[in-house]
Amino acid sequence: MEQNERIRCLIIGSGPAGYTAAIYASRANLSPVLYEGMQPGGQLTTTSEVENFPGYPEGISGMDMMEDLKKQAARFGADIRRGIATAADFSTHPYRITIEGEKVVEADTVIISTGASAKYLGLPDEAKYAGLGVSACATCDGFFYRKKIVAVVGGGDTACEEAEYLSHLASKVYLIVRKNYLRASNIMQKRVFDNPNIEILFETQTEGLFGENGVEGAHLVKGKGTDHEERYDLPIDGFFLAIGHKPNTDIFKGSIELDENGYIVTRPYTTETNVPGVFAAGDVADPRYRQAITAAASGCKAAIDAERYLVNNNL
Repeated sequence: MEQNERIRCLIIGSGPAGYTAAIYASRANLSPVLYEGMQPGGQLTTTSEVENFPGYPEGISGMDMMEDLKKQAARFGADIRRGIATAADFSTHPYRITIEGEKVVEADTVIISTGASAKYLGLPDEAKYAGLGVSACATCDGFFYRKKIVAVVGGGDTACEEAEYLSHLASKVYLIVRKNYLRASNIMQKRVFDNPNIEILFETQTEGLFGENGVEGAHLVKGKGTDHEERYDLPIDGFFLAIGHKPNTDIFKGSIELDENGYIVTRPYTTETNVPGVFAAGDVADPRYRQAITAAASGCKAAIDAERYLVNNNL
């Protein structure tokens, strides 16, 4: 039987948080090993153009940017591997992480940067038009829809915030709400209702998208299943999903503290979890900002926190 591998600093997941943690951990001589996870490079690899990350004045594709970060981490000696963590045992030290259901690695410190996945409606057209008019991040992609017509799907605070943000860029914003009311907080509801650039489509569901080389419109149905059901096509240039995110924390349930939505809980001003020597960085612990720059910053903090833990515990 293969003997378990012992690692000083194990990073689970890639993306801006994981790769940045690997850069800092490598430069601190922690000999980090990073398993890239199910989506090497993280969510940003599905973003066609990134223009709000410092250092890229002309913009860069999400895929190219993640490749740059990966190369930088490798340059300093990070051991970057393909593989998915499928189980975690934090009950004893060193911690035991199972890779692909077979190999077990032991780690003195663990940085979790598995990210979060945007929730989608499940329409085939969402995949068809990914990067061609379909987005799950208004802050990331709204800039490309200046003076254009867009739609936001959702009825909670996130949807209202996205619609409000887009209303300052787009010529028109439709807020597509399945219910006949908004679930958002009163203050967010007021902002949306008072915004002349936002039109709310209550009791409305999206059944598909259409367009030749990108999104040109949405197939909508109002009052589905009722005696006043109405089907029509809405011309739009962009389709934004704002129905929430799911943190990729299933394998950590029961072994680390999570909030009611499944995000990893960290101590204020740090990346420390409730398990000593285990740290969380990026969207997996951030339901609020979910930006590449904030994820990278938390990856830096996680590596620094891991280094201090190792020094303080003579590991």
